[in-house]
Amino acid sequence: MLYSFWFLIGVVGALRLILYANRFRKKSLTKLFGISLLVAAVIYVGFAIIWGDSNWLAVESLGVLFYGLFYWLAVRYSLLWLALGWSMHVIWDVGLHLLGPGHHVAPEWYAVACLSFDLVVAGYIVYRARID
Repeated sequence: MLYSFWFLIGVVGALRLILYANRFRKKSLTKLFGISLLVAAVIYVGFAIIWGDSNWLAVESLGVLFYGLFYWLAVRYSLLWLALGWSMHVIWDVGLHLLGPGHHVAPEWYAVACLSFDLVVAGYIVYRARID
């Protein structure tokens, strides 16, 4: 039951970002969603810092670089690379933090909210890439 609440919070957060994104053209969307993806990755770095876990700080820092690659690819080639990056972030949320070895780094509620946020944003990016 509690997961449902946090899942819904993630959806609401994503919808707020999408309402804001509706003001922008595709080129500006790349910047908005690219920076947002980096922020989503940096938040996990913050959790690793809070817990003082240097091993996970390194893992989370690599995540920032990994998701930065999707931003770079989107700038260079297509907004759809960011849809893939946001979709891949779901694996980060679930595979590493909700169910995986990084479970102790990020709170469960955050991983669940981030999961739904990521999925909604990825879907919106695909939608916008197709209509713009």
